[in-house]
Amino acid sequence: MNKGIAILLAAAAGAAIAAPAAAQDSEFSGPWVAGVAGYDINKAGSSQDDDINEDRDESVEGLMYGAAVGYDIDLGTMVVGAEAELTDSKADTDYDSNFNTFGLGAVDAGRDIYVGARAGFKATPSTLIYGKAGYTNARFNYVGGDGTTNYNQNLDTDGWRVGAGVEQKFGAMTFGKIEYRYSNYKKGEIDFEATGIADSDRFDIDTDRHQVVASVGIRF
Repeated sequence: MNKGIAILLAAAAGAAIAAPAAAQDSEFSGPWVAGVAGYDINKAGSSQDDDINEDRDESVEGLMYGAAVGYDIDLGTMVVGAEAELTDSKADTDYDSNFNTFGLGAVDAGRDIYVGARAGFKATPSTLIYGKAGYTNARFNYVGGDGTTNYNQNLDTDGWRVGAGVEQKFGAMTFGKIEYRYSNYKKGEIDFEATGIADSDRFDIDTDRHQVVASVGIRF
């Protein structure tokens, strides 16, 4: 066989093998799982913010971590999908004389359940810029007392979340994400499940949550 023809055939075969792999590397389709970690800041909402006393600590801050799952559909230049996330948080308060309730009372942040959707566009074949929105149910560990007995109950809150992020594919299956998320909680109830007492009536709250998180995951 002519040497030039052999080289052309080898190049064509290599291109045929590489093309499906390249197409797969540029797709954001199918189910995925990811680990999540970042910084969690919980603050008083606009109706609870104490602007008079600037020395009061109106936030609880700390590390958050957990896992997320989702499913995406690649529409070409656009990607849409659904996702769910379960995280926990180390954010807690400084229990000192300057502590302010920020609308909830003395609390430590606990588990957070999120269910929502996202949509975005491909900035490059392997880079997705997206926005997200959905429902979040956050639990705070309520700490209080009557001067004699200390109580530790769960405070369950309902709210909504919006956010934006960038996802970068590292290959056919692996990816990383960086996100900013804002959540607001308007309703809460004290959970007395551990003591066998019925939960409290739902009451109004106003709490803001800001998170900056990173994720690393696998797409199947």
